[in-house]
Amino acid sequence: MCRWVAYSGSPVSLEDLLYKPANSLVMQSKHARLGVETTNGDGIGVGWYGSAPYPGVYHSTEPAWHDRNLRELCAQASAGRVFAHIRASTGSAVQQTNCHPFRHGRWLWMHNGLLADFPTVKRDLAMAVEPSLFPLIQGATDSELFFFLALTFGLEQDPRAAVAAAVGLIEDVGQRHGIDFPIQMTVATTDGDTTWAFRYSSEGRSRSLFHSADISTLRAQYPDNPVLHELTDNARLVVSEPLGDLRGAWREVPESTCLVVHGGGEDLFPFSPTAP
Repeated sequence: MCRWVAYSGSPVSLEDLLYKPANSLVMQSKHARLGVETTNGDGIGVGWYGSAPYPGVYHSTEPAWHDRNLRELCAQASAGRVFAHIRASTGSAVQQTNCHPFRHGRWLWMHNGLLADFPTVKRDLAMAVEPSLFPLIQGATDSELFFFLALTFGLEQDPRAAVAAAVGLIEDVGQRHGIDFPIQMTVATTDGDTTWAFRYSSEGRSRSLFHSADISTLRAQYPDNPVLHELTDNARLVVSEPLGDLRGAWREVPESTCLVVHGGGEDLFPFSPTAP
């Protein structure tokens, strides 16, 4: 599958975020601890928000540990909201247009998981995409098609309802094709102001997902840890697997849950698909 990181808070160096933690995303590209695959070497993508009215994106088919351009970018760039994703392909080609995060306007989207037996359901799902959006699909992944289904169902107005409707359609189409467990997902999406993260699978055995504990509490618990003093109280991370082993720093997102991160606040909501 894949691994990903979603950060929000005060501006952070991309190098500090993606390279320096003990179990950094670059480290996970070679040695993931909780993923289905140990190696996630089929490309990397980074999305961030700067001064432009839309997020910047960097996509590469190089494995993260071998990408010199990524290293150069991360040594210089910083941002207050960052999405980063390392890819392990489930069948689609290794090419830049298949790398996450995907972008539409101010929105970013990344996915770990799969739509089961995607070639079988691809046509039915593609036909459900809003016609004006369909020409904007650039790659060939189930993840990007999932994104455009969510956009079709109103992601920009109500992300929780839109993702529930998209998942409901995916499950309905999959089951009509005889697929027992049509979707496996952890998803993160953002408009640059709020992050929504979802953990769900048809089987009820979803891929791992964690969010960081309150930074001010951790700072009081570990007063001698310099990393914690570099982060502001509103800093938040949502990750496929913890970036380090600091006890109490990470909380697992429950099964069938939507996590909403806005500023320094977090809310957890039950998540279930909406039948089409």
